[in-house]
Amino acid sequence: MSANLSTPVVTRFAPSPTGRLHVGNIRTALHNWLLAKRHGGRFLLRIDDTDAERSREEHVEAIRADLAWLGLHPEGEERQSARFAIYEAAFDRLVAAGRLYRCYETAQELDLKRKVLLGRGLPPIYDRAALHLSEADHAARAAAGEKPHWRFLLDHDTPIAWHDGIRGPQHFDPRQMSDPVVRRADGSWLYMLPSAIDDAAMGISDVLRGEDHVSNTATQIQMFGALGAEPPRFAHAALLTGTEGKLSKRLGSLGVADLREAGIEPEALIAMLARLGTSDPIDPALDADALAAAFDLSRFGRAPARFDDAELHRINAAVVHRLPFARVAHLLPEGMTEVAWETIRPNLAHIGEAADWWRVVTGPVRAPEADPETRAFLDQAATIAAGIDWASDPWSALTATLKDATGRKGKALFLPLRQALTGMDHGPDMKALLPLIGKAEAIGRLSPAP
Repeated sequence: MSANLSTPVVTRFAPSPTGRLHVGNIRTALHNWLLAKRHGGRFLLRIDDTDAERSREEHVEAIRADLAWLGLHPEGEERQSARFAIYEAAFDRLVAAGRLYRCYETAQELDLKRKVLLGRGLPPIYDRAALHLSEADHAARAAAGEKPHWRFLLDHDTPIAWHDGIRGPQHFDPRQMSDPVVRRADGSWLYMLPSAIDDAAMGISDVLRGEDHVSNTATQIQMFGALGAEPPRFAHAALLTGTEGKLSKRLGSLGVADLREAGIEPEALIAMLARLGTSDPIDPALDADALAAAFDLSRFGRAPARFDDAELHRINAAVVHRLPFARVAHLLPEGMTEVAWETIRPNLAHIGEAADWWRVVTGPVRAPEADPETRAFLDQAATIAAGIDWASDPWSALTATLKDATGRKGKALFLPLRQALTGMDHGPDMKALLPLIGKAEAIGRLSPAP
């Protein structure tokens, strides 16, 4: 998957609508979007909803909403549930070509076969016993009410090889692989064959997915050949791990809704997931377009990519500190202006915290109890505040006059003022914050009425 691609780049994201998107799904979608964007290609969404019992329409809507929130807008969408006629036609061709065959073993029988093979020190590969059944055997089973499931017949004489965009040269011996079940006895489809049929029909040029699909790719390469189609280019990224070094249940179920609820911005998630597992630094300053321009599969390593919640929140804070007012205005408290946003923004880790800081501006605030000496100092500050020019830089004017009048400096000068004006020991630059509080409110906080 180099930059010199001879065919138009078409990628796809193909989630099953059996639940909400989690971090691993989002990373896969993002990689496919970035590759298409990098090469001026197309990014498609395919809803893999062949499992009618588990698929839910609300999950389809949630998938679309999550992609939109991330800014990953597909150029087209397909639904596998609308493509059954295409699968039937391909199925009939493969049966006629002898690449699909009927089997009847139960799950318990297959499990026993695997245990026997493992007990003999042999790989637990399906023995192709069903290939020896005659038409009379099939007729007898049909008469007894048995319905077959169907397997794809791997070509044992054709080694499987491809150059993986991340893992490099890959080689599989089909003799060491089981013929996969592609259709259940009830007529429903398993994942691999419909996916290969769709990738061929939709003109998918590149498939980026997790390394847990490597063996599926080996099988699907022969499926493409049986369908008379050229396989797409494949790349398999190392899976995400948690900070404890393995894929945690929490990480495996951490969804977009959870991240939004935690105050994570889409820009932060994209900045992290685009570079996670690569040799490139994560840069919160890069937007999606810049990340796409630099997207390069050769930068990905084969070691597991560690997803760190704490790092995501640090990236989020860096992103928030760069967000313009127009991007966040609809999320801010009523009355909060662009000047106020730019003043408060450097103190935020999440946009939602702006409301807390805005309350510091609008009041009321609860200042710590002042001792007599501090009270006298604050009363003096209130008097000075009433007489300074508030049109330019009231904070500098206030503190300079107070310093000359009292001899205070440093913490002794600034901290009592901040505490009285904001009720806090730290926060936004008072030079920017004091004009937002305003003259009358500031005087009232420095010397509250008894």
